[in-house]
Order: sequence, then structure tokens, then C-alpha cells
Amino acid sequence: MKRQMICIMIIFILTAALVEATVEDSGMASGDVSGSPWTGSTSPSLPTFLPSPCSGDDGSLTVAISLTGPESEPDKFYTTPGKPLDFMVTVSNVGGTEVEAQVGVKPEGCPFDWFSWTTTPLTIPAGVSRSVALQVLPDTNAVAGEYKFAVEASAKCRSSKPRPAKFKVQAFDYASETTVAGTGQFQINKDLRSMNSGIKSTKNVLFSGSVDALVKNEYLVDKALGKNANFQEQDAVDNYNAVSLGDALVGTESFKSSAIFGGVGAKVRESYDVQQMEFKNQDFTLHQTGSLKKTAEFKTADNFTGYYLIDAKQVIPGQKNLKEFEEYFGSFEINRRILFRDAAKSKTPCLEGDCLKASGIKEPTPSFTSPCLSGSCNDFVDRLNSFGK
Repeated sequence: MKRQMICIMIIFILTAALVEATVEDSGMASGDVSGSPWTGSTSPSLPTFLPSPCSGDDGSLTVAISLTGPESEPDKFYTTPGKPLDFMVTVSNVGGTEVEAQVGVKPEGCPFDWFSWTTTPLTIPAGVSRSVALQVLPDTNAVAGEYKFAVEASAKCRSSKPRPAKFKVQAFDYASETTVAGTGQFQINKDLRSMNSGIKSTKNVLFSGSVDALVKNEYLVDKALGKNANFQEQDAVDNYNAVSLGDALVGTESFKSSAIFGGVGAKVRESYDVQQMEFKNQDFTLHQTGSLKKTAEFKTADNFTGYYLIDAKQVIPGQKNLKEFEEYFGSFEINRRILFRDAAKSKTPCLEGDCLKASGIKEPTPSFTSPCLSGSCNDFVDRLNSFGK
């Protein structure tokens, strides 16, 4: 029993010593921390907000888009498949600093490949506008109808609202394209007559020999709008050569626009019989409606050896009579353009009395000189003159 009491006392003493040692160790640790050189220092304070990268720049960008050409030109947003429209895009920097802007096209209902570019950079000084051309070219398979797209601009800390634009594609009522290349014999005959537009076009071509390319196009759009033509015939020959004796490229092509049917009264005939033709590029175009109303044009550029003839005339009864005739034998390179217009306003025929009224001239009032001697006779003549007035 006495031994047990001694053991308990020893355990109690050891436990007390351990507790005291722990307290001392803790006190030393606390003393170490309080004696640290960081004692009493304050931690750095964070700003209440972060500065904006656009600080000090409160400008904006604006975009404008328009078709090139006179403002008064009617229906200029019409085109046909394969024919381009030219737009002008203008971006204005409404701000106090220069910007490196990116201008982009939102095609909406148009394919991307119709546009000459879909994004382009512009450096725009403060308070200045910069412009860039944008061409839209509907492909040859474009469906007729209205198309829309938009253009917008953006830069660091700047952006613009999309600016919409639109155009319309007119379909061809008639289209014909022929392309030939090779060696041998070839013949083509075309005859087009349209009573609605007063157009008559014939084409007869025969060749034997070798040609790299011979293209014969024809298009027709009735009631064309804008700069679209009611009729257009393009023509191209690339490197024709006679191979054997007797080979030749022979052709007769004519175009007529009758004034009776609303045309310009123009007629062009072209004939050729050549043994060599390095190139031939030509175009017959007729406008009866739209922006270029009452216009017929013939253009050709040729390099050939042989015979070539151009016979052109314009006849508008009672107004105009023009004739041109050219004939070539030998080796030539020519560049020719003939343009016919009919800008005169038609006048309705009138009788003598109607013509005087139309011109604003007052008809002379008949006046009777009195042959009378008596007062009653003079009275009658005065009443007669008054009746005439």
C-alpha cells in the first residue's frame, strides 16, 4: 500500500513538470513571434477599383454605305447575275485619338464569295473619315430577288452599329452562251426577235481551222431597271488561224433597235472574212429602260488579217439621221466604239390651231375695218369685232 502511494506521487510530480514545460515552451514561442521584425507592420491595401484600358477614350465609330453613281440615278441598286455593283463604305472616327479599325461585312442572305472583301483594316485619325470600295458580284446562278447585307466597324474601345444595305437581282428572260475550242469546222446561227422591246439580232458564223476559244453570248432582260440592259450580246475570239488552204473565219452579225417599238432607231451590221484573228472582243448593248434609257452601244477591239466591215446608222424620222461605214482589207488592229442615244422627248403631232395653243402663241383675233359711212353700219361692224374677241 505504501509502495502504491509512492508510485502515484511520482506520476503526479512528472505530470506537473510536463505541464509546466509545455506552458514555458508556448510562452517562448509567443515571445519569438512578438519579437519578429514584422511586428506592428500593416499589410498593403488593394485599390477599390481597377483602371479601365479605355480610360480617357470616349469616342465612337459610325459607318455609312452607298452605291457609287449620281444620287439622282433611279433604280441603281438593280443588277443581273454575273454583273457587279460598286458600293462605297465610309467609317468616321468620332473621338479624340487615332484608331486601328477593322471593317467587316455581315452577309446575311448573300454568299461570302459575292463580296470583294469581308474584313479590311482602316487607320482612322481622330475626327476623320476614311472610305473603302466594296464590290458585290452575284454569281451567274444567283436567284432573282432582293438581297440584304450589313457593314460594321470595330476598334479598341470602339464599335459601330451595323449599317444595312440592299440590292435586287433581275433574272434573264433569255440567256445563251456558246464556247468552242479546237481544230476543224464549226457553224452557229442565232436569230432573236422581241416585239416587246423592238429588238432584232441575227448571227451567222462559220469557221474551219484552229481556234483557242470562240465565245458567243446573248442576254435579254425585258423591262430592265437600273443599269441593266434590255439586250446585251458579248462576243470573243482568241487566236484563230487558218490551217489549210481555203480555211477562214466568216461571219455576219447584225443588231437593230426599232424606233417604232420604243427603241433608239439604231442598226449595226458587222461582216468579216479573215484567215487569222489574234483577238476579237466586242459588245452590243441596248438600254430602253432604267438609268441608261434610250441608249445603244457597239464596242469592238480586233487584231486580224483579212476582210472586216462595220456599217452603222441611226434613223429617227423627223429628228435624226446618222450613218457610219468602215471597210478593211489587210492586217489591222482596231478599237471602235459607237454610241447612239435618243434623249429627245417625243411630241404629239398637232394641227395648225393646236400647235399655236401648244406653243403659247395667241391666235390673231380677226378684225374688220369698217367700210361704212353711216352710224348704223359702223355700229354693226363694232359689234362684229366685239364678237370676234
